[in-house]
Amino acid sequence: MDRNLALEFVRITEAAAMACARHMGRGDETAADQAAVDAMRKAFDRINVDGEVVIGEGERDEAPMLYIGEKVGNITESSPAIDIALDPLEGTTICAKGGVGALSVIAVAEKGHFLHAPDTYMDKLACGPECFGKLSLEYSPTKNIQIASVCLDKPVKDITVVILDRPRHEKLIAEVRETGARIQLINDGDVSAGVAACFPRNGIDILMGTGGAPEGVITAAALKCMGGDFFGRLNFRNEEEKKRATEMGVTDLNKIYSRDELAKGDVMFCATGVTDGPMLKGVRTLPGNCCSTHSLVLRSKTGTQRFVQSQHNLNFKTDGFSK
Repeated sequence: MDRNLALEFVRITEAAAMACARHMGRGDETAADQAAVDAMRKAFDRINVDGEVVIGEGERDEAPMLYIGEKVGNITESSPAIDIALDPLEGTTICAKGGVGALSVIAVAEKGHFLHAPDTYMDKLACGPECFGKLSLEYSPTKNIQIASVCLDKPVKDITVVILDRPRHEKLIAEVRETGARIQLINDGDVSAGVAACFPRNGIDILMGTGGAPEGVITAAALKCMGGDFFGRLNFRNEEEKKRATEMGVTDLNKIYSRDELAKGDVMFCATGVTDGPMLKGVRTLPGNCCSTHSLVLRSKTGTQRFVQSQHNLNFKTDGFSK
């Protein structure tokens, strides 16, 4: 894939982040999410790609735009065919409440290189480069923490595990506490938390627990760009979800997917902060109808990590783009 596409896609996440950030703290999740979706969908029309949304806002009958299977981009004979995994607002509740770590994210791969994950749960394990190839979903949480302690040259009591604060994680939380490790409970936003494990300064060492499968694929793409590791296993809630997974091409319903099975080949990842988080600053409003954004742009082919700080004059922009 053309490396310049990465900077084209960050313009899309910027547009979505700026749109939904206007709803920060207002308590209206629907309005915040819709603003992000609308801005992102319009922004795609400016990009010269033949894109297909493989992870998006849901099935076609559930989402009016950015649905799974939707074609996006300014499609011409020269447009590269790509798969797109996206979340216009990762952390809808976070944005609505003015919390920590809401993002707008896009991951991109060559055609057919993302797992077409159904909208179900996924058991997840994410870590930074130091632990690559050492941890496994086949191990107990205790064993993974002990291995991470050795890899990171930190005592277990200094290992920090991020877990979504959900009733389903009661046993997991109890086991991690029993090891003596530290826990950071989050209400939403496990993409941000998983990627943050690759930045030692964030104080996050491992992500554990069960969250959305689509977000798992996006996280895997980001960690691939950064040399981190990720494992995922689909966790179905009912027979209907198993049926949908089979229809989407999943043949082994109990398979543990590695990072590179979830996101194959050359991938790119772009994220723009909506609210302040462990990786990125949120959208800032400035005098004179201006605002600033803070984004992360990653490429697996080179391992390049770019932090992009932009100032936008909204007097000269429509849907996040220059007129």
